[in-house]
Amino acid sequence: MVTDPKPAEIALGGVPVHRYLAARAQDLAAQVVDELAAQLPAYASLPPEELRSEILHVTHQCVQGFVDVLRSGRLPDPEQLDRIRESAVRRAEEGLHMDSVISAYHLGAQVCLDAVAPSAGPKDVQAVLALNRLLMQYLQRVTAAGVGGYVQERQAASGVEHSARQALLDALLGGDSAQAAADRAGVRLPARYLVLSLAVGGHRDERAPGVDPVVAGRRKVRRLRVELERHVRGVVLSALSADGGLALLPWEHEPAGEAGDTAPGDVPEAAGAWAAGVLGHMTRVSGATITAGAVVAAPDDVREGARLAGDVRKVAQSSGRPPGLYRLADVLLEYQLTRPGPARAQLSALLAPLVGRPELLETLRTYLAGGMDRRGTAERLSIHPNTLDYRLRRVTALTGLDATRPGDLARMQAALAAYDADRYR
Repeated sequence: MVTDPKPAEIALGGVPVHRYLAARAQDLAAQVVDELAAQLPAYASLPPEELRSEILHVTHQCVQGFVDVLRSGRLPDPEQLDRIRESAVRRAEEGLHMDSVISAYHLGAQVCLDAVAPSAGPKDVQAVLALNRLLMQYLQRVTAAGVGGYVQERQAASGVEHSARQALLDALLGGDSAQAAADRAGVRLPARYLVLSLAVGGHRDERAPGVDPVVAGRRKVRRLRVELERHVRGVVLSALSADGGLALLPWEHEPAGEAGDTAPGDVPEAAGAWAAGVLGHMTRVSGATITAGAVVAAPDDVREGARLAGDVRKVAQSSGRPPGLYRLADVLLEYQLTRPGPARAQLSALLAPLVGRPELLETLRTYLAGGMDRRGTAERLSIHPNTLDYRLRRVTALTGLDATRPGDLARMQAALAAYDADRYR
C-alpha cells in the first residue's frame, strides 16, 4: 500500500518543495502581485505603492506560511490566520469585493504550483497528490479566515452606514436641517427627492400553510429594497415594512420646459413615467401589488412631501383605483373632496342610507368606475343585468340620487369620494 510522504518529505525532481519555495518566496510573492494586478481589476485599481508594500508583504507571508506548513506538517495556527483576517478587513475597508479577495488567495496558490510543477517527473505522482491535498487544506483555512474578517468588517460598516442613513432620513422627515446628517452619512443631498408613499399587498407565501409569514414578509421587503437600489442612481433612503412604507429617491433631472409646468410638489411627466417603471419592476420581483403616492420635494420640503404623498396614496386606495403610481394630478378631484369641512360631511351623508348594504355600495362604485357601462358592470360583479338595474333602483330609492341620470352623476361621484374619506380617516 502506497502512503503519502510526510509534508517535509514532499519532493519534486528530488528537491523538497518547502526548500524550493523558501528560496524563492520573495520572487514568488512579487510574481503573485503582478498577476493580481493583471487579472483582477480591483487590485489593478489599488495605488502602486500599496501593491508593492502592504499587498506584497501579505502575499510573502502567505507563501512563507505554506512553506512552514510543508516544513512542520502543521496547518496555520490562530496567530497566522489572524494576519490573514486583518488583511481581509483592510480590503473590505477599501471597498474591494469579496470575490476579488478570495480569488487572490487562489491565484497565489496557482502561481506557487506553476513554479514547482516543471520539476515533477513520472515518479513524483504520489508527491504531487500529497502537495495538492496539503495546499487545499491550507487554502481552506486561509479562505475561511479571510472571509470571516471581511464579512465581520462589512457587517460593522453596514451597521454604521445604516444608522447614519437612518439619521438622515429622520432629519429629512422631521423638517430639520439635513446637511449635517448627510455629511455624517457621506451622502450628497440631491436637488430634489421623489417621495414615494407605498402600500404593499401580501405575497402568496405570507398566506401559505406551514410558511412563517414573518419570514416571508422579510424576504419580500428585501426584494423591494434590492430592486429599488438596482434601478435608482444615488442613495435611496427608505423605511419599509411588509405592508409598505416610505422611500426617498434622488431626482436631479429636470426636462426643459417642465420646471414651471407643474404645481408645487407635483411630479413631472418624465419623473412619473420613470417611477412607474421602477414600481413595475418592484411589483414583479416582490410578487406583491403596490400602490404608491408620488411627490417631488426639495430636501427642506421632504416632511410636507411625505405627508402629501401619503394622502395621495390613501385617496387612490379609498377611491377604488387599481395598484400603481399616482400623482396629485391623477386624483385632484378626489383629493379636494376628501379635505375636512362641512361640505365633505354633507356629501358623505348623502350615502348614509347605504351603510349596512355593502352590495349596493359595491354596485354603485363599480358602475361609476366602469363609466356607467351596464353590461360591463354586471360582468365584473358576476350578476345578471336585471339584478344590476334592481340594485341601482334601490340606490335611487334610498338616496334620492339616480346614477343613470347625468345631472346626479357628479354629485354621486363626489359623495362616494367623501364617504370613502370618512371611512379611511
